Amino acid sequence: MRRILVVFAITAFAMLFIFNSADWYAKNAALPRYCANPQKTVEIVREIITSDTPGAGKKRRPYIVAAKLIFLIPQAEDEPLEDYIIRLRMRISQACGAQF
Repeated sequence: MRRILVVFAITAFAMLFIFNSADWYAKNAALPRYCANPQKTVEIVREIITSDTPGAGKKRRPYIVAAKLIFLIPQAEDEPLEDYIIRLRMRISQACGAQF
């Protein structure tokens, strides 16, 4: 029984460490990358979500970068698109320290 508790405690600690590290990385390393042109990035995110073929005939790199943003700040299950875009803009603004 004691071994199970030790394994449980170690697993819980490892999971907390991983989640806290991922949150720190998102706030301090990943999100500030979008400060150069946040408006364009948000518009690309909107296109990715709404279009069947986003970025058709365009450079792929901005779409890949915006897709990473969707991973960092996912849309809630029943969240309307406009609410998600507003929340996304607020998170980027917080990371950049400026409104856009």
